Amino acid sequence: MNQALLEEQLGQLPLICYEFFPTEELVFSQRVRHVCQSDCPMYGKSWACPPGVGTVEQCRETCMSYDQCLMIATVAQVPDITNLEQCLSTRHDHEQITNQVGSLMRQQGVEPYILSTEACAICQRCAILDGQPCRFPERMHPCIESQGIVLTQTAEKFGVAFQYGGNVVTWFSLLLYRG
Repeated sequence: MNQALLEEQLGQLPLICYEFFPTEELVFSQRVRHVCQSDCPMYGKSWACPPGVGTVEQCRETCMSYDQCLMIATVAQVPDITNLEQCLSTRHDHEQITNQVGSLMRQQGVEPYILSTEACAICQRCAILDGQPCRFPERMHPCIESQGIVLTQTAEKFGVAFQYGGNVVTWFSLLLYRG
């Protein structure tokens, strides 16, 4: 992959930042999965979320089968940061940018494994609820946290800000690839 070309293309997108690093820098923790199970209303309701994605160890194994990672971030302004619906309404734009970055990588012959925001929202009703396989596995991006990845620790490690104060929502995606 021509990283210089990709960086030039990333500079054309509304990213607040991006960072390339080896996947061995990712931090995994069972505690993140516990938060999914105890606090997230999507637990068990999407193939992008646990337990549909597998165990943390299985997720770690999949992630570590890629040796490189590109972390991207976007921000969005909302009227009220405490209003979950307002925050989630900004997610679509981030997902479109994530898909653009994935396409740019594919144009260079790199097939990324994409982890992104929250639960998948492609289908109105996820096939997991009917005991069926994912209808669009090529378009579905598992949630970063569903993998057990401690994203805040990774962002801090590379000096990537994730809290901008006020009513700003920060969205992250990880595009793992073989370099």
